[in-house]
Amino acid sequence: MKAKTIAESSLVSALQMQPYDANPAGNVHGGVIMKQVDTTAGMVAIRHSGMNVVTASIDRLDFFFPMYVGDLLILSASVNMVGRTSLEVGVRVEAENPRTGEKRHTASAYLTFVALDEKGKPCRVPELILETEEEKRRHQEALERRKWRLAEKQREGKSHSPKA
Repeated sequence: MKAKTIAESSLVSALQMQPYDANPAGNVHGGVIMKQVDTTAGMVAIRHSGMNVVTASIDRLDFFFPMYVGDLLILSASVNMVGRTSLEVGVRVEAENPRTGEKRHTASAYLTFVALDEKGKPCRVPELILETEEEKRRHQEALERRKWRLAEKQREGKSHSPKA
């Protein structure tokens, strides 16, 4: 299995927001943006792994600014870290007014995917080649998030276990 660089699987996608994406006031629904975040991140995970993937988790998603009908939804996504069968993809969401060129950073999210083989079982993913200091920093931050997620999962498991 050949290791891959971040650039080999990164994507930037854009969609223009339409009236059916928004509420009556013209604000785009958060769920519409969330779906596009998941879809774009999933494509990056598939490109890196070469396998089918499933979303295992989405870290906190905060919306900093609204997005409106007519805005371009621009999603920049790349792999931050890979494990044995999982990988973290970071997505930056921007809204751009196509008439003025004004861009607003509207959200960021980190998604974890698990690669699946033909039988639907988790399988190994290619290693990640880190080329720049920025990539190394993002990778280190992803390792910290992974440690936090695993600890949180363990805490949740203990709080949901039956008491003797």
